[in-house]
Amino acid sequence: MVEQYNREVALHPGQSAELKKQKQAALLENSYAGLLGKTIEPIIHPLGYDWKIGIALITSFAAREVFVGTMATLYSVEGGKDADRQTLRQRMESARRDDGSPVYTLASGISLMVFYVLAMQCMSTLAVVRRETRSWKWPVIQLVYMTGLAYAMSLAAFQILK
Repeated sequence: MVEQYNREVALHPGQSAELKKQKQAALLENSYAGLLGKTIEPIIHPLGYDWKIGIALITSFAAREVFVGTMATLYSVEGGKDADRQTLRQRMESARRDDGSPVYTLASGISLMVFYVLAMQCMSTLAVVRRETRSWKWPVIQLVYMTGLAYAMSLAAFQILK
């Protein structure tokens, strides 16, 4: 793939910026994180989420605030000297699904907020419960129950608002 990219740049030097973006997108989609996001996409699609939001949901298990950093990385806001000046908000507003519909809508935003309100999204909380109860029973029950509740309520919110 890299060799093909280098040949394309040599043949069409004016199009090298666009080819660079395509190369970076392809590398991201085929990374371990991208493959994981693509794997869970069928599960989270009914909530209005795409594979990039899926990656951010998984990484935010460490801490909820990691979600924003992950999204910034995925949308290459801090892309270095060659990056354009678009903000994360602008990039997310222009994100489209394969069918051309916007990824981020009021319905998907509300769905995401409902998910985060209800989901047991913190590894440290589970670790404290494990330490206090001296058992994995309650942390697992909390994780499964709260994730299931968050999924169901997010699904309802998205389906009602779309």
